[in-house]
Amino acid sequence: MIAEWVLGQRVAAIEDVDSYVCRPHNAAEFEAALIGRRIERAHRRGKLIWCQTSPLRGRRSPGPHLGFHLGMGGRIVATDRCGAVVPGGDSTHGLAGGHQHRWDRFTVHFARGVSLRLVDKRRFGRVRLDPDIGSLGPDALDVGLREFRELLSRGSAPVKARLLDQAALAGIGNLLADEALWQSKIPPAKRVDGLDAVEVAALHRAMRRALHRSLAGGGSHVGRVIAARHPGGACPRCGAAMRHGTVGGRSTWWCEREQA
Repeated sequence: MIAEWVLGQRVAAIEDVDSYVCRPHNAAEFEAALIGRRIERAHRRGKLIWCQTSPLRGRRSPGPHLGFHLGMGGRIVATDRCGAVVPGGDSTHGLAGGHQHRWDRFTVHFARGVSLRLVDKRRFGRVRLDPDIGSLGPDALDVGLREFRELLSRGSAPVKARLLDQAALAGIGNLLADEALWQSKIPPAKRVDGLDAVEVAALHRAMRRALHRSLAGGGSHVGRVIAARHPGGACPRCGAAMRHGTVGGRSTWWCEREQA
């Protein structure tokens, strides 16, 4: 979506700068850094999207990278000058018609009328100038089974904690980790050095399925087990009770029978 509507566009204005989502930057910093520059390239790794910006006219130095971290429920929306979502302009939620601006946290207006918006009801997303890309591991969708086995098996951490470690593997959040572990029937607290080859292969397949489902359906909330992650919830596969605890410092749900 960014590539289709934003590449080559010149930044005309910055708006809706949420001081919490955009900390430590303020509106004046974004304006000084971005207005007059064009978006040259767009990249994604995990939940981080970043755009390379051009030099200002008459100068050689490239502009900063503009980074969007989508957090748990953030999404990118592109709208036209009338506020309508452009075709394909919200690839994660399939919105149509007029865009509701209530949850806009950061907006870039371009000279030709298109706007790029970070929409995030829960304010877990982030906007950064020159985000720290080097701290992220490889994108989870780009990792083959052999590399996944190597990344997963280092040390003795609980498997869920390793999945959530963005320095090891970028793009797996809390809900996706629960979904992938449930699909592969692996206990979230099991140590990574205790996983056998069959379990690692099953988890790799489940992780990829969960990611593809999330991308196609608009977020990690579309997983099969997600609706059962509550007190009294039952496993959608076997009907056993869902259990709750903390693994790797995060709230975790698992099937008491199949993930025992």
